[in-house]
Amino acid sequence: MAEAEEQETGSLEESTDDSEEEESEEEPKLKYERLSNGVTDILQKDAASCMTVHDKFLALGTHYGKVYLLDVQGNITQKFDVSPVKINQISLDESGEHMGVCSEDGKVQVLGLYSGEEFHETFDCPIKIIALYPQYVRSSCKQFVTGGKKLLLFERSWMNRWKSSVLHEGEGNIRSVKWRGHLIAWANNMGVKIFDVSSKQRITNVPRDDISLRPDMYPCSLCWKDNVTLIIGWGTSIKICSVKERHASEMRDLPSRYVEIVSQFETEFYISGLAPLCDQLVVLSYIKEVSEKTEGEYCARPRLDIIQPLPETCEEVSSDALTVRGFQENECRDYRLEYSEGESLFYIVSPRDVVVAKERDQDDHIDWLLEKKKYEEAMMAAEISQRNIKRHKLLDIGLAYINHLVEKGDYDIAARKCQKILGKNAALWEYEVYKFKEIGQLKAISPYLPRGDPVLKPLIYEMILHEFLESDYEGFAKLIGEWPGDLYNNSVIVQAVRDHLKKESQNKTLLKTLAELYTYDKNYGNALEIYLTLRHKDVFQLIHKHSLFSSIKDKIVLLMDFDSEKAVDMLLDNEDKISIKKVVEELEDRPELQHVYLHKLFKRDHHKGQRYHEKQISLYAEYDRPNLLPFLRDSTHCPLEKALEICQQRNFVEETVYLLSRMGNSRSALKMIMEELHDVDKAIEFAKEQDDGELWEDLILYSIDKPPFITGLLNNIGTHVDPILLIHRIKEGMEIPNLRDSLVKILQDYNLQILLREGCKKILVADSLLLLKKMHRTQLKGALVDEENICESCLAPILPTDAAKPFSVVVFHCRHMFHKECLPVPSMSSPAQYCNICSAKSRGPGSAILDMKQ
Repeated sequence: MAEAEEQETGSLEESTDDSEEEESEEEPKLKYERLSNGVTDILQKDAASCMTVHDKFLALGTHYGKVYLLDVQGNITQKFDVSPVKINQISLDESGEHMGVCSEDGKVQVLGLYSGEEFHETFDCPIKIIALYPQYVRSSCKQFVTGGKKLLLFERSWMNRWKSSVLHEGEGNIRSVKWRGHLIAWANNMGVKIFDVSSKQRITNVPRDDISLRPDMYPCSLCWKDNVTLIIGWGTSIKICSVKERHASEMRDLPSRYVEIVSQFETEFYISGLAPLCDQLVVLSYIKEVSEKTEGEYCARPRLDIIQPLPETCEEVSSDALTVRGFQENECRDYRLEYSEGESLFYIVSPRDVVVAKERDQDDHIDWLLEKKKYEEAMMAAEISQRNIKRHKLLDIGLAYINHLVEKGDYDIAARKCQKILGKNAALWEYEVYKFKEIGQLKAISPYLPRGDPVLKPLIYEMILHEFLESDYEGFAKLIGEWPGDLYNNSVIVQAVRDHLKKESQNKTLLKTLAELYTYDKNYGNALEIYLTLRHKDVFQLIHKHSLFSSIKDKIVLLMDFDSEKAVDMLLDNEDKISIKKVVEELEDRPELQHVYLHKLFKRDHHKGQRYHEKQISLYAEYDRPNLLPFLRDSTHCPLEKALEICQQRNFVEETVYLLSRMGNSRSALKMIMEELHDVDKAIEFAKEQDDGELWEDLILYSIDKPPFITGLLNNIGTHVDPILLIHRIKEGMEIPNLRDSLVKILQDYNLQILLREGCKKILVADSLLLLKKMHRTQLKGALVDEENICESCLAPILPTDAAKPFSVVVFHCRHMFHKECLPVPSMSSPAQYCNICSAKSRGPGSAILDMKQ
């Protein structure tokens, strides 16, 4: 359970016994401070007996018969000497303009705080309670009740005279009363009653549960939650009563209202006061404990609990032990709990002390989180409630969080939080960097430094780079790669790296980093040289990005050695910057690289490097035999004699065969296939490609004494040469493998050819007939002749201007039109007429005519 915080004048906290302090991770719901100023002075000489609370001020009664009006800070604004003995109760109306006071000597006074005394009477017995009608200031009858041995209702009648009526008597002293709206609730020795002023009926009686307790030592606590909900606390029992309207059919002789107990439960301690808090209850509890040493009872500190009522029980929300002055001597009847409905302020009144309990606000919540070192939650709370908090700033909380993390040694987390907490405040960033430097943790904050908005002083970045350079080359290289070059003085860092390279000249990490620094400094030549030395993948990107082609003209071999594929692509893509001639010259001493370059060039364009095709023959022969034959086939600028010479020297049969056939020496090529390769299938394929009868004759002559060759010829010759020529030359008695199968295949191929010819013939005839029919249909169609048509011979309009005159027009199927008289007269030997334009002599598409006569 949380300990209550209580403050002396000047916000000093009063300490509590160490043995009674308990740490809790649960945040308290209320905060406490002692009402000081004038109250302190009063209670040094006197003792508080009662108090009532208004939204604007407080009214405190004492054992010496004084009534003080106080402001909310406890300063005295007015003082009334009412009686020489104890003030039992003070009552205020809702407006705060009238006050009722009763004392132990039977005095009752009703005062107008701004208009003077209105009622003053002394009774022959102690008056324990008084309650003004809440709407007293607006009421014409000015009602109030007092209670001693009986409950009296006073009201002003005609001629401003006061009259009284007894509401209840005969059940002992009236010890508590609360008036809300038209309902008056009071408690006597037997129980609690409720009276309806509007209907002048008593509507209920709630009996006391524990009759063993003395009602004067353990008085009843009453409070109205609203106009129809009464909360009763007596002894250890709490009841929540709801006043309800009775249905008209149920009334008969009964009151118009009745009371239903909606919740009833027991507590562990004696109740000294009650107050509502939303749907919860605030309970002031009196506690007696047993001493372990003497085994006797003693008065413990009172507790202020917040509970959540349920129908038959309750749940404790929070519980705070209060260290009030003189609590060891107090009894249950000495404590009172008063509250201000508008501000949720709760006043714990005891004879020697007045403590104020308030609901904790966001500032208090943040205080508690900071006290518990829950900085992350404190930041979230401050961020959500920035407009409502008054005592805290998000930045201050964040800085405290960073300091806390640093003290714990969580340097990386602290550095990461700097991004969110410090934001764009460059001065704070620099301050924190120096703090991290002091504890030797610059590396921890380096990943989170701002790099754009804001930008810190160059010295900050240089300081961190030097820290990494002294102990972590990889981390140094990473920062150089991540940080923009304009954050720091580049020349300073370059010099520092060069100094380190004097000790470790071959350190690749430092060399690569130096190349990056040279690049930032636009010293591309030095950067390129380092990249090439390191064979770094970024060398090509550097060349492209900064167009360093003039710098690599003498470094082509190095580039090719590093990555020939990328180097060749780059050189070919930028022929306008580095010519083909220059590349070939640079690679003269490295023919294998020269071949790679020229081969890629030839693949892109067969004609660009034509001047080097002769050289490429030797290069292909030496380094890339599989691509030599495709090169010879695709190149139109290759000297065939030179190629033939090289291929014959190296005994490249396939290439030699191709060159011989390309040079027209097909017979020598065929002979080479048969004598060198002994490949009948290749020889037959070659003969098919050349489609030369003499080659087939040579092939047959060469194969006639070689049975395997004869078998190959019989299987493949049928569609190109008459197989009979080969069969007649086969010597009798020669054993030929698979001869029967070969002859069967020849016959099958012949039958297939016959079938194909017949099928083609049928298709040709069918197509011809179809097209003839189509032409006939087309020629049967009419032809349009109008004024726009002209005679193709005389070029005059084809139709006469006078439609009444007879005329003759000849229209050919080709749609050319003539006047009949413009055509030559047909002869007896050839009566048909032909279109002079389409066909002069032979019969053509315009041979048939249409005569149009009118």
